[in-house]
Amino acid sequence: MDDNFGLDSIESGYLDVLREIGNIGAGNATTALARMLQRKVDMKVPKADLFEFRDLGEVIGGEETIMAGVYMVVEGDIQGSMMFLLEKESSKHLVSQMLGGYGDPNVEEFGEMEMSVLKEMGNIMTGAYLNSLSELTGLKIYPSAPDLTIDMAGAILSVPAIEFGVLGDKILMIQTRFTDDLEIDGFFILVPELDSYKRILESLGMA
Repeated sequence: MDDNFGLDSIESGYLDVLREIGNIGAGNATTALARMLQRKVDMKVPKADLFEFRDLGEVIGGEETIMAGVYMVVEGDIQGSMMFLLEKESSKHLVSQMLGGYGDPNVEEFGEMEMSVLKEMGNIMTGAYLNSLSELTGLKIYPSAPDLTIDMAGAILSVPAIEFGVLGDKILMIQTRFTDDLEIDGFFILVPELDSYKRILESLGMA
């Protein structure tokens, strides 16, 4: 891979590899969710593509949409950050399911227990995603403890803005739609630094 490597110039073969990593990671994350809920969870084929950063808020439902976002720093053989985002209504449904139906899916604000459950759920799902990436590439990946934010999508996305800026204008996002008795859209956003993208592709023999 040449020194001019950048996301804007990723060839279709490289993008296909990144998409496949996203598909496998999202599948493992859905399996982890099913174990947490102790029930069957179906997943539609994830959609993965490059998006302009400025358009990302609209892609996930609008910059003013209230969402729950779990964010962690990624270290080890690759550097960057990882986010998992869910609409607030979907988050309330999942928290209620995690609490065995004792949670109130209509509550406006999460209490301490609900926040803890949601953070742990995001932690396990993003962990399953990153484990898939580690197994596929043979790279050591160490996520930090997760931070949970409930805010407008635009505000949540501003948190890792520095990492996004390192990559230029475009980022890779995986949209996963899964269902138990409600259809839910989840968004995985893995943001390696540019050198880490090269390292991922090199580990797969693509560079």
